[in-house]
Amino acid sequence: MTRDVMQEKILTILVQDFEFQEPGLDDNLRDDHGFDSIDAIELLGKIERILGFSLTREEKEKAMEIRTINDILDYLERIQQGRAQ
Repeated sequence: MTRDVMQEKILTILVQDFEFQEPGLDDNLRDDHGFDSIDAIELLGKIERILGFSLTREEKEKAMEIRTINDILDYLERIQQGRAQ
């Protein structure tokens, strides 16, 4: 899946499911949109559905570093690259 496709899917989820208003790729999820740890867990579940597989514990732990939408996209690319090897 390309970054553009992932971006479209993530933005759709954030707007429809988390009620983000005009999210910017470099917005801080917590500070700019009130995203909390419960939201993060829910988003990880939706990411697993997008990817079509369950994330490992290690992959989920790496998600704790995410602060922006661009971070989400970088995270998804790393997971896809790691699984492709």
